[in-house]
Amino acid sequence: MTVMEQRGAYRPTPPPAWQPRTDPAPLLPDALPYRVLGTEAAAQADPDLLRRLYAELVRGRRYNTQATALTKQGRLAVYPSSTGQEACEVAAALVLEEQDWLFPSYRDTLAAVARGLDPVEALTLLRGDWHTGYDPREHRIAPLSTPLATQLPHAVGLAHAARLKGDDVVALALVGDGGTSEGDFHEALNFAAVWQAPVVFLVQNNGFAISVPLAKQTAAPSLAHKAVGYGMPGRLVDGNDAVAVHQVLGEAIAHARAGGGPTLVEAVTYRIDAHTNADDATRYRGDAEVETWRAHDPIVLLERELNDRGLLDDEGVREVREDAETMAADLRERMNQDPVLDPMDLFAHVYAQPTPQLLEQEAQLRAELDAEADGPHHHGPEGVGR
Repeated sequence: MTVMEQRGAYRPTPPPAWQPRTDPAPLLPDALPYRVLGTEAAAQADPDLLRRLYAELVRGRRYNTQATALTKQGRLAVYPSSTGQEACEVAAALVLEEQDWLFPSYRDTLAAVARGLDPVEALTLLRGDWHTGYDPREHRIAPLSTPLATQLPHAVGLAHAARLKGDDVVALALVGDGGTSEGDFHEALNFAAVWQAPVVFLVQNNGFAISVPLAKQTAAPSLAHKAVGYGMPGRLVDGNDAVAVHQVLGEAIAHARAGGGPTLVEAVTYRIDAHTNADDATRYRGDAEVETWRAHDPIVLLERELNDRGLLDDEGVREVREDAETMAADLRERMNQDPVLDPMDLFAHVYAQPTPQLLEQEAQLRAELDAEADGPHHHGPEGVGR
């Protein structure tokens, strides 16, 4: 008998008084992703919501293509496109109340824009200018997070603090499938469940963490199944069905707002473009796979539903596309203007009380800039102009 067989033969009996603290059955997700479009439930969807989701999806797709073009023109250092994932991004933005908070990852610039953030301000960090590019408190949007999953504990902390203060606030935290392998993911979900914090976690499972497929990330039946281990509900939804994502997130946020605690939502979607403009996706996936997902495009799915219900005609399509083009033209024009940058801004808003090291570095840079302003540019190995 092997050691594992010996261990398996020993099954201690729990004490008679032992009972599970929570019945796991209600926490488990459905076996298949929840869908609305293409089902009988679609007929019950609010027409105004359908039209708004469609307009934001088309606008979001154009935003993605324009931002990608800006990287090729040298106007952005990098851009992680969310093409193919627009339904998740838009639904996440539209489902929130004004007082709620959005905690995005680096790929979620579209969610921030759909929530009302200026498209140029949303790209400021990816341009290499400023620390964030916008005031998080003004927009109720946390800074775009480049380190994986670090925004999740922050979302839990804000939500927990809001509940302690009695504020009617829910935090919605976005993360990719790769981020679920980070320790921050575990810590955030564990604290959220123990504290029953009003926070919702949306995992956009787009199939790859850069080049690492989901099968090498986890052996769980789904990422939504991870919820039961923390003591919160898990929901599995078709991430390309904008109506379904909006409905599932809406129910999770209402649950959190009513004091029911957190929910983990996994949206099954696909990243049509490469990880970023610096990535060659052909090295780890084939064209046939991408084309299969193009047939499940979130815009096509919703446009089909609108046409079938007589809620969209050619004129309506034209108006939506023209609005998206207007946004793209404005974005191009403003991004093509060279920003006026002050190097001293590097030290602003880093700490509420600057550290001695930061003050020393600030004084050193100021002295170098003053010296350069008083004389010809110095391009030597220690000059600022090098």
